[in-house]
Amino acid sequence: MNFYIITLFPQAFESYIGESIISRAIEDKKIKIAFYNPRDFSDNKFRHIDQKPYSGGPGMVIQAEPVIKAVEKVLKTIEVRDKKKKLKSKTKIVWFSPGGKQFDTEYAKKMAQKFTDIILICGRYEGIDSRVKKVFKTRFGLEDISVGPYVLTGGELPAMVVLDCISRQVEGVLGNFNSLEESRSGAQTASHDVYTRPEIIEHKGKKYRVPKVLLSGDHKKIEAWKSKRK
Repeated sequence: MNFYIITLFPQAFESYIGESIISRAIEDKKIKIAFYNPRDFSDNKFRHIDQKPYSGGPGMVIQAEPVIKAVEKVLKTIEVRDKKKKLKSKTKIVWFSPGGKQFDTEYAKKMAQKFTDIILICGRYEGIDSRVKKVFKTRFGLEDISVGPYVLTGGELPAMVVLDCISRQVEGVLGNFNSLEESRSGAQTASHDVYTRPEIIEHKGKKYRVPKVLLSGDHKKIEAWKSKRK
């Protein structure tokens, strides 16, 4: 699986992709990540890529041309690599928007199964000139995606969410298949309450125990317990 991230701030990803599962997946060549900064495609000698929006309003808007050129550079890279000419059928372009299609695990599974190359376009400021969407909508089915009903400062965090979730669906990225099946969004990845040793912990004079059913060795009862807490 290849991820191409269009962003003004590629350094924002460094610590995240350099740790744990994502880092190992990159080392094991299960996934590849490349960054393309629209500033590198600007004709402005100062590498400015934002302008005031037409009709007025606060903030600045990222110009269309540098982003279009960045995406075209990615597509050319894929085309050169892909000798079978499956560029359109195996490539997906994602545009992050609060009003887009809700991203979830099922969507991530479909992405991992259908595509080999995913381009993630990260907005900033007041957004990106919407003509970028018009350029690629028909050719590559560019799709608006939302990671939640809220507005963020930029598209980098959503890109990390999508990158992480889809990567988990790639065969070989997770060592334990059950980890994939039980995954959910958020820091707590299991779909039920989880416990580990010691059996009893004490905090401020009160004891907290592991549920007895988890210590019983009765797998049917344990599975029933887990199911009730999903």
